[in-house]
Amino acid sequence: MKSDIEIAMAAKMRPIREVANALGIHEEDLELYGKYKAKLSDTLWEKVKDRKDGKLVLVTAINPTPAGEGKTTTTVGLGQAMGFLGKKAVIALREPSLGPCMGVKGGAAGGGHAQVVPMEDINLHFTGDIHAVTTAHNLLASLLDNHIHQGNSLQIDPRQVVFKRVVDLNDRALRHVVVGLGGHAQGVPREDGYMISVASEVMAILCLAQDLQDLKKRLGQIIVAYTYGGEPVTARELKASGAMAALLKDAVKPNLVQTLENTPCIMHGGPFANIAHGCNSILATRHALKLADYVITEAGFGADLGAEKFFDIKCRKGKLKPDAVVLVATVRALKYNGGVAKADLGAPALEAVKKGFANLEKHIENLQHFKVPVVVALNHFVTDHKDEVAFIKERCLAMDAEFAISQVWEKGGEGGVELAHKLLETLEVKESGFQVLYDEKDPVKAKVEKIATDIYGAAKVLYTPHAEKSIRRIEAMGLGGLPVCIAKTQYSFSDNPKLLGRPKGFDVTVREVNISAGAEFIVCITGDVMTMPGLPKLPAAEQIDIDEDGRITGLF
Repeated sequence: MKSDIEIAMAAKMRPIREVANALGIHEEDLELYGKYKAKLSDTLWEKVKDRKDGKLVLVTAINPTPAGEGKTTTTVGLGQAMGFLGKKAVIALREPSLGPCMGVKGGAAGGGHAQVVPMEDINLHFTGDIHAVTTAHNLLASLLDNHIHQGNSLQIDPRQVVFKRVVDLNDRALRHVVVGLGGHAQGVPREDGYMISVASEVMAILCLAQDLQDLKKRLGQIIVAYTYGGEPVTARELKASGAMAALLKDAVKPNLVQTLENTPCIMHGGPFANIAHGCNSILATRHALKLADYVITEAGFGADLGAEKFFDIKCRKGKLKPDAVVLVATVRALKYNGGVAKADLGAPALEAVKKGFANLEKHIENLQHFKVPVVVALNHFVTDHKDEVAFIKERCLAMDAEFAISQVWEKGGEGGVELAHKLLETLEVKESGFQVLYDEKDPVKAKVEKIATDIYGAAKVLYTPHAEKSIRRIEAMGLGGLPVCIAKTQYSFSDNPKLLGRPKGFDVTVREVNISAGAEFIVCITGDVMTMPGLPKLPAAEQIDIDEDGRITGLF
């Protein structure tokens, strides 16, 4: 069996000019990055902005398990299937982070015969967007420390600096550091830390900005510290936003690539869904809606994280109205939620599927909160037993969720025809009545508790004294009327990764609350979630290599 990278390297890619031309994009509206990658230029939007929007379809999934769900693979394969049926479709995805790629998860360009290519470029440096975010972010951190060193006219309290540095790798040793050591010439000593770049507020801003000028405005709103008197200090006061925007002038432009079957893919931005809002950029999605009849996009991790933030943050900010949701599940993942060990997932276990269905059931109910039609896509494995599949289908239909088998990993677009037909039928007969979950003007705690009780199924929310103090400060600054972005483990509805299935009666603990004034949302960190992941005992990077001919191996 060929690996993902072997399949990707054997692909017959079309020059990106031809892929763009199929969407009606002329070469003068492209900025080429070699033969197979391009950015969409600023001129394109003016040419397409008055066109009618296509249909917007979100692909999400149940909570991830070691068995795998295949959300991105399904997203890519569904887009290919729409092309197979002669439909004009565009896929809209996030860019992969080097952290998971070199860590435990591997690449994020799909898998099998449903991948975005050039896969190795995309999973490594792509067009440099994440590097630009990293540099712009760290420029602000550098200017902040320099200001304190050079007299501190803004009276910044070094003990109240809230803006950490970033790097796009998993490195637990950088979670807590001390900077400024070595004497007066090296700066003012203070405690600091690093986050992974995709958790940066700069990344969130890139993905929520309407255009370059909106990006610049939002960058200026970033709160980096507080004064000795407790007043917020922003990037604009440090005169940083102009240089930051200059560093991001190309990164703000969406990227165009293609799938193994030459379906266009607009790939842009990469915030994590467990610690950020987990969606590709509004700019990318808006371009896709003007260029195609069907836009297939995804949100990170399970629907309790990615989909909720897609609806309550991205759709709210971007004035988007999704027309349907595809919810990805596997028999194997339901068995795992039903108590079967990973090593035994290939054996028939109908009772475990029945027990584990509770996880899928809760996700369906959650998505129906938002009044959007739901199609369950069962990602097929050869070990699936017909009785297990029949049970899942019966239960989904009983919940007014449509159902289809997906075999895109094995067969590419052809393997997604059943799912594509079911989606097209759903879009034809079921109208979306999309609505957000909460009023953003509600108090911070009310919004958090609405998500925790309605979406996660929690009994109540607990707050540490530090979180309580932060909420009071945020509301006193007049910033309480923003959406909330909850950072939580992706493995469970709760904030405890070991509680599988559909836990009930649990408490969610908010340990930290931060204001992202530029991204215009409030981040609530729960449980033991880290904004800087660590590497596993056997990092994926150990398997990645390049030979004398420049051929990369080990990416997956």
